[in-house]
Amino acid sequence: MLEVARDPRYFGAEIGFLGVLHTWGQNLEHHPHIHYIVPAGGLAADGSRWIDSSRRFFLPVKALSKIFREKFCDQLSELFRQDRLQFHGSLDQLASPRSFSHLLCQLREKDWVVYAKPPFGGADHVLNYLARYTHRVAISNHRLVAFENGRVSFRWRDYAHGGKNKIMTVPADEFLRRYLLHVLPRGLVRIRHFGLFANRRRAAALERCRSLLGTEACADPPATAASQPPCPLCSGPMVMLQRITAQDLRYALIPIRQPPRALDSS
Repeated sequence: MLEVARDPRYFGAEIGFLGVLHTWGQNLEHHPHIHYIVPAGGLAADGSRWIDSSRRFFLPVKALSKIFREKFCDQLSELFRQDRLQFHGSLDQLASPRSFSHLLCQLREKDWVVYAKPPFGGADHVLNYLARYTHRVAISNHRLVAFENGRVSFRWRDYAHGGKNKIMTVPADEFLRRYLLHVLPRGLVRIRHFGLFANRRRAAALERCRSLLGTEACADPPATAASQPPCPLCSGPMVMLQRITAQDLRYALIPIRQPPRALDSS
């Protein structure tokens, strides 16, 4: 995307985007994929102006397809030269340099497809969706239903059959196997930034973008429940309702809220 966007034939701008790695599906099996968030515009090469993308498309998919094919094949060839590819079963025949070279020639002769479409529900929906998963691994507590007789039951959504909500029960060791598939190796970064969002230039680049667009940086977000101590009863996050100082207690200048009653577990 960076290469195509810089080309004056297609866009002629320096763009920025970030990628969020996901490795799981609803059933916790291995399903690695990356979500990218890309603003619909970029800076001119000399930084003098902001360039909006076309209303019809962001970058031409045919140009993206060709460049993606070449870069993919080049990287595949490099992995082969480094002896970092493994061939098993019916793929054993590709282990020889001649066979692998022939495969790459066949790949380059085919038309590859890079498919692009508007985000479901708009940009706000995408941001809200990804924000829930940037610092979460595979499954959240509310999807866990039961742990009985050495088996774990959890909720999942079957997108292959209309997105129906279902309950899946698996042995505990199988549940742990699936969960551990998504614990990243040490040093592997889940969120990566590119172009204008790259760490080394992000502050200056975004300041320039805001100046050209006539916008201001967002104020610091308010303190969240995550900054509060956990509840001593349920260990969940506590929400601040009222801050009371020593002077307030001494002179009773403000009414003191009564603590909430515990929920009836029955």
